[in-house]
Amino acid sequence: MTVHVLILCTHNSARSVLSEGMLNHLARSLGKDVQAHSAGSAPRGRLNPFALEALNNAGIDTSAYRSKSWDEFTGPDAPPLSIVITVCDSAAAEACPVFFGGHGQPVKVHWGYPDPSNAEGGDEGKRRAFELTRQAIGYRMLQLLALPLDTMDKSELADALSAIARS
Repeated sequence: MTVHVLILCTHNSARSVLSEGMLNHLARSLGKDVQAHSAGSAPRGRLNPFALEALNNAGIDTSAYRSKSWDEFTGPDAPPLSIVITVCDSAAAEACPVFFGGHGQPVKVHWGYPDPSNAEGGDEGKRRAFELTRQAIGYRMLQLLALPLDTMDKSELADALSAIARS
């Protein structure tokens, strides 16, 4: 059974897109039945070009990517979500979306990352920040994929995801 993971941020243009790309890429590489989706509570309607560049440089095809509203994941045709991860930066006082939808009450966890869009140093500084954010996200996604997702109950999964957040 496919494990569906929804990654949320406010605008669905950078961190959530990096997360979706990394989790899907790594899951395929490792032969794991995990499908990542990303969305935003107030989607920008466009993806950050530096996010797409970082993913493309890592060999990830982003041609089908788009900025989506979380509303797509609350209706009857939405995939059954197992995990919802917020990736906004509450340390920078960003308002993190709170997701109440989803079939089956998914396990929710916060994995915050500073917004690489705010990096200093012009385009090169942003490129560096997006690449470092992509790598940090990839590290956590590898930890998620190492979990025995098919045998964990919700409490064990919540504890494991919280431990990853602290790593």
